Amino acid sequence: MVFEGRAHVLGDNVDTDAMIPGRYLSVVEPAEMAKHIFEEIDPGFVRRVEPGDILVAGANFGSGSGREQAPLGLKALGISCVVAVSFSRLFYRMAIDLGLPILVCASAARSAKQGEHARVDTRTGEITVGGRFFRTQPLPDFLQEIISEGGLPNWVKREVERRRGAGNA
Repeated sequence: MVFEGRAHVLGDNVDTDAMIPGRYLSVVEPAEMAKHIFEEIDPGFVRRVEPGDILVAGANFGSGSGREQAPLGLKALGISCVVAVSFSRLFYRMAIDLGLPILVCASAARSAKQGEHARVDTRTGEITVGGRFFRTQPLPDFLQEIISEGGLPNWVKREVERRRGAGNA
């Protein structure tokens, strides 16, 4: 999958509490979650994001409490993928499960400047930011499948239907 958009650059240790404040954890609609992304640390963030934009972050992105609202809100806001120096393990898994592509590439993340054009190919691991080229580990095929289905629940539903159709369920 290839994603292109403007880079929105964040620093190290951005936790899920900063992504979406706790008072919005009862919100169930992703579009409503999206309205509150980074509300307390960057109130204008949601107005600057356009569909397809790419979030670029430092080390330990998504640390803190396990809030599915964080990756759901980012995705609903229009963030197409996230590139970071590193992710918390829980956030990494939640993002994939919810269909938000994420790649680890320290050199690209450290090089990116706010607003630069970014292009990410999750199948090849090729990343271009501001005309600079980087390579990282591509996402494995099975994670690509989960993301292309929009997340793990859709992937499981497809697999169950496929197996029923094949007479294996």
